Amino acid sequence: MSLASDEQATRSDHGQPAGGDARLDALVRRLPPRLAGTVDYLLQPSSRWVRIPSGALLIVGGVLSFLPVLGIWMLPLGLALLAEDVPALRTSRSKVFDWIERRKPHWLDPSVSKK
Repeated sequence: MSLASDEQATRSDHGQPAGGDARLDALVRRLPPRLAGTVDYLLQPSSRWVRIPSGALLIVGGVLSFLPVLGIWMLPLGLALLAEDVPALRTSRSKVFDWIERRKPHWLDPSVSKK
């Protein structure tokens, strides 16, 4: 059995998608298996004490994106991680997922998942 199928089996064993949102789970499944495993770990409720500092550091890195190595890609990733613990960010994340469903539905299509 492959690593990707192990991760999907782990998700289905808990009965709840990563982060509690099926749309987030669909996006995570499109990631390469190694990165998807890391994101799954960070989205687990028990990983809160790793997720919050990681999200804050990614936001700071996104703000400092004018420096070499750091990039603007860090900002939305940090906000997405913090959205698990901050209700105001969770509603914003839901609005972004609504936009993705309307404008880019192929991003959430499970048949296009990367392996």
